[in-house]
Amino acid sequence: MSSKMTIAPAQPWPVKLALMGVVVGIAGAVALWTYDLGRSFAFGPKFSEEQVELLQKKVKQLSEERDKLMIAANTIESKVNIDRSTQKQLADDVKTLTAENTKLRDDLAFFESLMPSAAGPAGISVQNLKFEMVSDTQLRYRALVMQGGKSETDFTGEMQFSLSLVAAGKSAIIQFPDPKSGDAGKLKLSFRHYQRLEGIINLPPGATVKLVQAKVLEKGQVRAQQAVNL
Repeated sequence: MSSKMTIAPAQPWPVKLALMGVVVGIAGAVALWTYDLGRSFAFGPKFSEEQVELLQKKVKQLSEERDKLMIAANTIESKVNIDRSTQKQLADDVKTLTAENTKLRDDLAFFESLMPSAAGPAGISVQNLKFEMVSDTQLRYRALVMQGGKSETDFTGEMQFSLSLVAAGKSAIIQFPDPKSGDAGKLKLSFRHYQRLEGIINLPPGATVKLVQAKVLEKGQVRAQQAVNL
């Protein structure tokens, strides 16, 4: 069972709001001191040179602190953008690994099914038959056809699918490949031990597939079959 990865996005907004509050407070303090300084020059006793110099140093100090806070805020924002990019990349990697893991499990089941074939009963069988809708009008199929026992000859035949579906409110059955396609369109089989088949079946628009029956034919005779409900 594959483990789940949870990616927690960064939450910088409370920090940014706090930084903005500090910057606004600094700006307000500078404005207030400037206002008081103006009032003192206009209506009260003049400041001494030492007091003016002290205020200038204070303004410079506050300006430097403001600049540092702005740099810190920009750094946080840049980190958030990097984190978002990293999060998307990780999500894409997880999706890719999940698909690869599914394929590996299928391959493992496939090779495990081959192990007892030599000692198993003779005959043709359909294994690992799977169907998946890849679009509104496309059905992907995967199948493994095997010949059990210690066969010394190749099996030659073909595979056919019968699809029971509902389209435009009516039930219907379609064949794949289309019998009208001739010999060139057949899903031909030729193997000693096994053969894998994979492809796409095109469906009528709006069709809903209910049941798919797979048949393995040899010279027109059914050698193996399997049905899957969808």
